Amino acid sequence: MGEILKQRLKQNKFENSEQEAFLNIFVTANFLKMKNDEVLSKYGLTSPQYNVLRILKGNYPNGYPRFDIITRMMDQAPDVTRLIDRLINQGYVERFSSPEDRRLSLAKITGKGLMLLEKVKPEIDQLHCLVSDNLNKEERKQLSLLLEKIYGAYL
Repeated sequence: MGEILKQRLKQNKFENSEQEAFLNIFVTANFLKMKNDEVLSKYGLTSPQYNVLRILKGNYPNGYPRFDIITRMMDQAPDVTRLIDRLINQGYVERFSSPEDRRLSLAKITGKGLMLLEKVKPEIDQLHCLVSDNLNKEERKQLSLLLEKIYGAYL
């Protein structure tokens, strides 16, 4: 077990199975992130920006306040306000006041932002094949359950 990981890290053995599993998860996560970033960079996006656009698309045509965006993000970005400002400057997001509470600022994806997501979608969907081409449906379900067991206990 772990022969590919041993080759990748140029390491003959691991201290224990916990270390091996941890390193395998870490290497896999970095590999998938790198592939994701390669696709997004072609469109001038970072992973956090793409994540925000997807979050806003999920609530289209309404928007979300900054706090709700933060709680839905996969990676908690340090400065979501600036991230949203950059998306606004690019025309992918707009900011407006809540009709119920004018003090509350909401961010909403624009038509241009929706079009960008549609352009990116085929390449992102292709990345999913990195999982589906190597694992059958039952293995994918099992992997998801196992990964959730690791981080779910800390939510």
